[in-house]
Amino acid sequence: MLQRVLPIALVVCLVAPLAAQAPKGMKMRVDKSTDASDPDNTPDVKVVTAGKGFRVTGGPAVVLWNPANTATGNYSLKGTFTLMKPSSHQNFYGLVFGGSALEGPAQSYTYFTVAQTGAVLIKQRNGEQTPTITRAQNAAVKMPDANGTSVNTLELRVAGDTVTYLVNDQTVHTMPKGNLKTDGLVGVRINHVLDVQVDGFELKK
Repeated sequence: MLQRVLPIALVVCLVAPLAAQAPKGMKMRVDKSTDASDPDNTPDVKVVTAGKGFRVTGGPAVVLWNPANTATGNYSLKGTFTLMKPSSHQNFYGLVFGGSALEGPAQSYTYFTVAQTGAVLIKQRNGEQTPTITRAQNAAVKMPDANGTSVNTLELRVAGDTVTYLVNDQTVHTMPKGNLKTDGLVGVRINHVLDVQVDGFELKK
């Protein structure tokens, strides 16, 4: 079964600042920077429907999800991310899966992300803890072109005891599922000071 996020209208999300908006049906969690050496460039994040998806302009980092999009067992999760302009420094964006309690202090999820530098970062979040699964450069990640934009399609596949991560149809990491929680809410994460268009976000079960 295929689930596709098709934003239609804009609403204010209860877990986000009032100035932040998200496509209808989606919730948003804002993670403001606490690093004085790397502050958010603006106090709020802007999320608007655009084209066949939505556009996130930071401001702070944000996690976006639709409570109706829950994955269990074997599935694939996919989305195309267009970096509209380079960030002033390395920041990551991509997919979130295995999520739970996303609105509170016990938030938990894994995120599969890329950066304009060609890096791939896969991390877990458990409350305030964010252990890294892997972080490495990979030629599959497209970096900004002469116009400052780049388009990367990220896909996650859960099959039996194997989790496979792909960028632009190329495998960038494979691992046994083991104790990794893959069942749960799915969505996207865009780090701060980024301008990213998200299209084709879909969950196939």
